[in-house]
Amino acid sequence: MHAESIPWYWRALDFEKLARDFPPPPDYFRTTFRMSRDELRALQEQRFLQTMRRGWEIAFFQRHWRDAGMEPGDIRGLDDLGKVPPYDVHHIRDSIERNPPFGDFMGISPSDGKRMPLVLQTSGGTTGLPRPMLYAPQDRETMAIMGGRRFALHGMRPGDLVLVTYALGLSNGAFAPREAMWHYCGAVPVMTGGGATTPTRRQIEIAKAWGVNVILGFPSYLRHMALVARDEMKIDPRSLGIRLIGTHLGMEDRRKIEDLWGAPCFDAYGTHESGMMAAECQHQSGMHVQEDAFILEIADPESGKILPEGGKGTIYITTLYKYGAPQIRFNVNDSSAFVPGTCPCGGTLRRLDRIFGRNDNMVKLRGVNVFPEAVGAVVAEDSRTNGEFFCFVDRVGEADSDEMTVMVEVTDPAADRAAVKADLERRMKEVLGVRVTVGPTAKGALDPYTGISQTSKIKRLLDRRKQSR
Repeated sequence: MHAESIPWYWRALDFEKLARDFPPPPDYFRTTFRMSRDELRALQEQRFLQTMRRGWEIAFFQRHWRDAGMEPGDIRGLDDLGKVPPYDVHHIRDSIERNPPFGDFMGISPSDGKRMPLVLQTSGGTTGLPRPMLYAPQDRETMAIMGGRRFALHGMRPGDLVLVTYALGLSNGAFAPREAMWHYCGAVPVMTGGGATTPTRRQIEIAKAWGVNVILGFPSYLRHMALVARDEMKIDPRSLGIRLIGTHLGMEDRRKIEDLWGAPCFDAYGTHESGMMAAECQHQSGMHVQEDAFILEIADPESGKILPEGGKGTIYITTLYKYGAPQIRFNVNDSSAFVPGTCPCGGTLRRLDRIFGRNDNMVKLRGVNVFPEAVGAVVAEDSRTNGEFFCFVDRVGEADSDEMTVMVEVTDPAADRAAVKADLERRMKEVLGVRVTVGPTAKGALDPYTGISQTSKIKRLLDRRKQSR
């Protein structure tokens, strides 16, 4: 193979043009972050039409759109976005089954490596075989810029030493933030991974010995780490000098994490398919959407109707930067809303509220929609627990009544477990609108179900109704 035809990564991109098109920090804050809404709309219009043209080159979209009666030229601009039929993960899985192992939703394949360097990462795989995604250089490097913007919004600085507790493996987990920090933030990633890769006690020892001052992780593991340090190692986590925490809060109580670590905790939102779409700034007043790279819509999960600002619904994602596998109205099934008004920081980009839960993680209990995240928010309110919980859903009795049992870990040795049970059952009835049974248990007892000491992808629900059929 001639040197000219080898897919060298450094030859695959015009990095200076990329930085002009999608400014990394600190340029981001002088440009895109404060762009007028009219300028932003014009930029989105241009990139959306390019994305639609690319979509028509990909077999998945050709089939999906034509099945809905759409033809090239039907979509003339952003005003026509609502005419594009949405799709979801079930369509992606069908694509992979029809065209194993990678499906036909990507406009690239491993054979393209003869002319294009590719990287493969997957979804978490918690509900089956992980879904593979091939990233072209344009896609992957832009994703790293988006991640760098996220960290800069949080307040991460060049030279920070960052403990990365996300999973190391096939998934994007820890690798995407590593690329973002290294390439576009100047911080130094310390890649410990989750507890299965580096035991939690050793992570605390490393943080203390090396002077780590930033931690990235999911709320449950951040809480677990702090309690291991405080209760088992007799180290006050607030003495470790952590100055900020990056996480994905969902319905978790940020203040409890902040109190444990003595550091501000910042929310962010991203997916395996799309990268980092939104992140909080220092004001913690909603996640700024990276609108030069994404169009997010909030839709009613039943009708698909786009909701007005402030309305809670499911998120549709349209990417404006991806070449290999663009998303065009991808229903990611996460529930959120747009925050009305403007942020005190002066940014002009729309802000996304917290992620309220996953519509496909919701269970219907005696006619009421229940999200495990809402259960967790109630548990986190009770200082007698450590916030750890796990939900079992069963069919009970001759009438096959749907019942949920919420197991919670009680850490207060003086707590009356009967009182904890009664108090939480009453509070959950108020919040959820349906009665559940609470089962107090000892600290650490739920680890075999949640996997908190082993993985960053924590499980919270087992619906045993499906097993009993």
